[in-house]
Amino acid sequence: MSDAAQPSAAEVRTAAEAVKAALDRHLDAVERRVGGDDPAVYAAFNELAAAAESYDELLYDAYDEVTPFEIPGDDTLPAYDGPDEPNALSVLIRRDYAVAEPQRLLSQAQRIADLDPDAVSSNGLPGNGASAAAVGGSVHAALGVLFGEYEPDEIASRHTEFGLEEGDSTLWVTAADEPAEPGEWLAAPFDHADPQRIVCRFDVSAVFDEEPDDADDDDLEILDPGH
Repeated sequence: MSDAAQPSAAEVRTAAEAVKAALDRHLDAVERRVGGDDPAVYAAFNELAAAAESYDELLYDAYDEVTPFEIPGDDTLPAYDGPDEPNALSVLIRRDYAVAEPQRLLSQAQRIADLDPDAVSSNGLPGNGASAAAVGGSVHAALGVLFGEYEPDEIASRHTEFGLEEGDSTLWVTAADEPAEPGEWLAAPFDHADPQRIVCRFDVSAVFDEEPDDADDDDLEILDPGH
């Protein structure tokens, strides 16, 4: 701890008050939440995280003490280096699943295929007219039918019904200078994802809900809201 860089007691107190105010705003946003992805909740969460981090740094510099708050993955995201006023954006989503109940998956896919046999292909994807009877015996084909029939968001909300178990997921909103030309990136859609152009990012992982065996009352994490 350097005396030259040591903040005053008043600065530390001001930072503490900022955390209290941010907590109130966050709780108010949560109580007024509209839908599962209310931007006001995410904004309040980010403000709370920033206030807690600032207070933690000042507290350490002034008193060589720390808080129990931790921002998971905060140091892995580089500083934003995109345009101040983006003219376009890309939304990149990854969701992982485990096939937890293959028989349930096969049964659901077979039901879809029986209702619309002409929409099933030999590899389980729509359009090539494969035998619907074969779908219920192949997990590969069943996955093709399932994701050909339903939007990814619907699968996410009904994954248990389809015999799937959620893993980690992430959503990146990245800024761009101009919209891409039609078909420009379809051959390699994720090759040019630039972490320095992330406007906002939302991660969901079971690791956020797990506590180590030796956790105590001081192990408190500020996590992605709602998870």
